Amino acid sequence: MPSNSTKILLLTTLVSGVLVAVSSNSWFGAWMGLEVNLMSFIPLMSNTKNMYNTEASLKYFIVQVLASATLLFMVVMKTLTEDLFTLTFMETSYTPMIICTPLMLKSGAAPFHWWFPGVMEGLSWENCGLLMTIQKAAPLMLMSYLIEINVFTSSIILTSTIMGAIGGLNQTSLRKIMTYSSINHTGWMLAALIMGDNLWLTYFMIYSTLVLTVLSTISLSSASFINQTLLTNKEATPTKFMMFTSLLSLGGLPPFLGFLPKWIVIQEMVMNKMTPMATIMVITSLITLYYYLKISYSSFMILSEEPKWNIQSHKNKASKKISAMIMSSISLTGMLMCSIMAGLI
Repeated sequence: MPSNSTKILLLTTLVSGVLVAVSSNSWFGAWMGLEVNLMSFIPLMSNTKNMYNTEASLKYFIVQVLASATLLFMVVMKTLTEDLFTLTFMETSYTPMIICTPLMLKSGAAPFHWWFPGVMEGLSWENCGLLMTIQKAAPLMLMSYLIEINVFTSSIILTSTIMGAIGGLNQTSLRKIMTYSSINHTGWMLAALIMGDNLWLTYFMIYSTLVLTVLSTISLSSASFINQTLLTNKEATPTKFMMFTSLLSLGGLPPFLGFLPKWIVIQEMVMNKMTPMATIMVITSLITLYYYLKISYSSFMILSEEPKWNIQSHKNKASKKISAMIMSSISLTGMLMCSIMAGLI
């Protein structure tokens, strides 16, 4: 892991790479932004003291280079056959599908998700948060220029939601559960992209907030597996409560904040006569909610076993606890606040 000053520099270039990609007026500029973003994230991932971090960074690098090379090849082919570098002008119907494929590989949408669980398993919680939020922003924004309702897009959305739901059912690792949850949410974000950019931005902002809330509360207890969340002692009950309510919010359970973007997406899909797809997406969302409840169910019971001591409980900084409490309160009261604001408007 790099030092703090190096980390700040790499985070700055990482965000600037995303901004270059999304603000570019040509595919070549967008490709350069994605490369800057990739080259900034690899040093953040790698750690000479941890073999798993290095292995994950190498896996991520190979997959992203494959996607970038494919994207560049497609852009050059498009330039030679159709129009010089422009983002939107497409003469043939299959060109958007071909260019969206490497972008879906970059964002980890199913069935191009095969690299995602393995990479996530070797990362720290901070890097997991970056991979599930900021690293998805640029590919999804670039897809918004091309994506349209057709069989290919519908199959990707359904595959992502179904694989994200079924893949997390049998997992015990919290990182893999968060990975498959992210794949499921990617399907929802692709559906939001079809409906409009504003809806996708709303979904992405709320999703990012909830993911960072969950990861900040999980990192307080230093848990990596489901059974470790049950070993939190009685003094850390607020941390436990924050973690589980944030997980339920991420699963889309009303009246938490996570239900709001899914509610809007479902409403828009029904209005656009996409009710069968919306029904399947809601069912898969209920499956993801099931494995969130599997984590938190025993702690919500009145009679549950708790250890009287835990070595990890006193090692957390007060600033980490305060930030986790603030973010958790946002996920708890966000839906209520939005309802009040909608009533006032």
